[in-house]
Amino acid sequence: MPFVSVTRLRLRSTRYLIPFMIHALLSSRQARRSRGNLGLKLLRDSNHAFWTLTAWQSEEDMRLFMMAGSHRRAMPKLLDWCDEASVAHWEQETSELPAWDQAHLKIVEQGRPSKVRFPSGDHIARRIPEPRA
Repeated sequence: MPFVSVTRLRLRSTRYLIPFMIHALLSSRQARRSRGNLGLKLLRDSNHAFWTLTAWQSEEDMRLFMMAGSHRRAMPKLLDWCDEASVAHWEQETSELPAWDQAHLKIVEQGRPSKVRFPSGDHIARRIPEPRA
């Protein structure tokens, strides 16, 4: 069964936008080329929030991507760049990526916060607004 991952990252300042976008571009290119990748969608939300939605042949394939290359180099920076970060994973019957409203529901119901050094009130309260383009 395909393994799906959704992440939401909110930048705490526009000063991180350009370096974040560079790392996001490199990481998305890496994901598309990674073993087991079945699909990738990105969404730049209002209010400095960025969503990623990926499908993988297996959890192992997703973890190999996550711990290598551009993505691995970007992850430590997010501790300081973001004031909100969440992730959710699940298995589903098809490899088709869900719609953003479905991904939002999964991250709210099953997700967990990721560590950030400067958490917002919403991060602490585990409030995740719906994605809005």
